[in-house]
Amino acid sequence: MVEARAWSEVPVELLASATPWRTFRWFKGQKHYSGIYWSATTNDHVIYESRLELARLLFADFDPSVRHIVAQPFLLMAAVEGKVRKHIPDYLLTTGQGPVVVDVKPLRRVSKPEVAFTFDWTRRVVESRGWQYEVWSEPPPAELGNIRFLAGYRRSWLFGADLLAELRGVDLDDIRLGQIASRIPGYAELQVQAAVHHLLWTHELLVDLDRPLRPSRVCRRSA
Repeated sequence: MVEARAWSEVPVELLASATPWRTFRWFKGQKHYSGIYWSATTNDHVIYESRLELARLLFADFDPSVRHIVAQPFLLMAAVEGKVRKHIPDYLLTTGQGPVVVDVKPLRRVSKPEVAFTFDWTRRVVESRGWQYEVWSEPPPAELGNIRFLAGYRRSWLFGADLLAELRGVDLDDIRLGQIASRIPGYAELQVQAAVHHLLWTHELLVDLDRPLRPSRVCRRSA
């Protein structure tokens, strides 16, 4: 069902429950890589229409300040320079700092006049409500690779409560990742490593993500 409202009157709670504005199909030779991602934040599936959008989804799912994610949450219509303009943002993130509307675009295309024009009036509309607007392009490769890897450990029900409790009870500040298994006897090393990766995903353990994860990397507890 489509519901039209004045922008200033649309409650964020309504947008948070919206279904994606567009649907997409898969077909041989298509230029975009579309798919569905299971989000630990929403405990549900979220769609994406490109690998870059999937990357933004991974970053949002990994971000502890993000409480909800909606793909293609609404169609904006505005009169700009004498014409009715339309735009569907890629994501709406509900965060502890307020709503964030996100458009995902490769950096090489952001400066194109028609793209820059659309993002400019969209920004003004979004920020008129005190919301944040973000144009997101390619992230640092190492950081994306680390988050993509840790996303494989995002499903909490796959990890035993006893093992996680033991990890939470051991002092792991300034310990190398490869040394943690020796602190938790009675469990297979690979089992402990997987649980550590889950705690890195949930930010209970922290490690700098600007370089590829290695057993030599030093971790710390979150504050």
